[in-house]
Parts: sequence; C-alpha cells; structure tokens
Amino acid sequence: MVREPLDNSTPPASTVVAAEGEINGCWVVRARGEIDSDSVDPLFIALWQAVAGYDVVVLEASAITFADSSFLSLLIETHQRTQLRIAAPGTAVTRLLRTAGVDRVIRTYPTLDAALDAPPSARPA
Repeated sequence: MVREPLDNSTPPASTVVAAEGEINGCWVVRARGEIDSDSVDPLFIALWQAVAGYDVVVLEASAITFADSSFLSLLIETHQRTQLRIAAPGTAVTRLLRTAGVDRVIRTYPTLDAALDAPPSARPA
C-alpha cells in the first residue's frame, strides 16, 4: 500500500482538525478533542472541501473525546454526499452513533488501515 504522509505535527490544543491528506485516493481528515456547536466549524470546512473532490472520505476519529448533535448532523450530511468512513472511533463517537441509531448506516472501522482497505460500497441514495 502506497501512502502519502499526513502532517502529524502537534496542533494547538484548540485545533479540531489535526491533519488532512490523501492516502490511496481517499481524503483523510484527522479530528481531535471536543467537537460541539462551538468548535465544529473547522471540521465542517475540512469535510465539505473533501466531499467536493473525493468519492471516499475517511474521518480518523480516535482522538475525539466528546461529540454532540452538531457533529452528528455533520456526519449525516457528509454521508449523504460521499462515501464516509469513520476510522477508529472512540467511546464518545461510538456512543453517539449508537444512541442516534446511525451506526447501522455510517460505516465505522477499527483502524485507519481497515477504513482505507475497505472495498468501495454503493453510494448513499
């Protein structure tokens, strides 16, 4: 597997989007920290820019410590426009997806590699 390196330098503590980059034709967005209505805008911008240019967008979510309904809404909207894959969701993201019942619709993967290696699936209607 050929990978393009992501910028993994340590971002400031208030940064929600930690890194972005293309890996194997997928756009990967690494998010971190608490994502709520006050902090979701940078992630919104990153995902919407990704949707405009990529059929597969992977959100690497292992460092997300809290997420609310604004984050959930963003995931649903992104899922409706592209093949969204969530890699390595932690407890907060997993709980939110299950509580909302979208864990059956939005695909999650245990690792970034698993999300990148997954075969293409049908685009959402």
